[in-house]
Amino acid sequence: MARHKVTVIGAGNVGATTAQRIAEAGLADVVLVDIVEGLPQGKGLDLAEAAPVVGHDARVTGTNDYAETRGSDIVVVTSGLARQPGMSRDDLLAKNAGIVKGVVEQAARQSPDAILIVVTNPLDAMCHVALKASGFPRERVLGMAGVLDSARFRTFIAQELGVSVEDTHAFVLGGHGDTMVPLPRYSTVAGVPITELMSEDRVRALCDRTANGGAEVVALLKTGSAFYAPAASTFEMVESILLDRKRVLPCAVLLDGEFGTKGLFVGVPVVLGADGMERVFEIELTADERTSFERSVAAVRELVEKLPA
Repeated sequence: MARHKVTVIGAGNVGATTAQRIAEAGLADVVLVDIVEGLPQGKGLDLAEAAPVVGHDARVTGTNDYAETRGSDIVVVTSGLARQPGMSRDDLLAKNAGIVKGVVEQAARQSPDAILIVVTNPLDAMCHVALKASGFPRERVLGMAGVLDSARFRTFIAQELGVSVEDTHAFVLGGHGDTMVPLPRYSTVAGVPITELMSEDRVRALCDRTANGGAEVVALLKTGSAFYAPAASTFEMVESILLDRKRVLPCAVLLDGEFGTKGLFVGVPVVLGADGMERVFEIELTADERTSFERSVAAVRELVEKLPA
């Protein structure tokens, strides 16, 4: 049986760490692509040389040539500029839109049946760029943000209550950024909503910390941005697709009337399987949650309207 093939575009920290996780799990052969000569080849070789120690037979190759990505099952897009301290997500918009358009056009030409997972920020807007550049149906263009935002929320819930992260579940909707909507009512520890387990003030504090989770890491690192948790979150999506696990994961997808929204990429829970997004998992929102969600949708719309034509 032929092994799966995953292309990771961008050999920076997020891309290389994602490639490492996929290869070390033995999930797929990985092609690491980057515009910088030598960088993907060097990281690919380094990852390949770890294989005998870790004990997997997945091939990892690095290249500057998209021809080597032909026939990929999944293409992960991490290329672009990382957010620097003091830089808003909007500053990134025009620069990264150009980069994402170029790489997706090349990748889609080589792998017309692939599923695209976009990681580059500002995430929701970059998904629009990828959809247009690829010409793929909405089922095959996904944005990775909700898994990461939920993981951050789960981390903070576990630390707050002194419980295992495995017993925490968190629900986060909306755009990836300051307007994201953590839903405490649906966020649980062993099935018990966190609203029953901590005060309203603590719940609000954890929600705020989640919304600013990326900025908190950027401020501490001073150069560059988060990559371990984003790579792990991307891996979870890749695994659910390649193994057809049908995990219910929050992802940015093009909504077509779900949650009262049409024509925008917004983070919602979806069923992820071999065909990509198999269905949107719709839930009822309270009036307050709906207001927050609509505010988040408006922020996404504003970004998309600023995209270069």
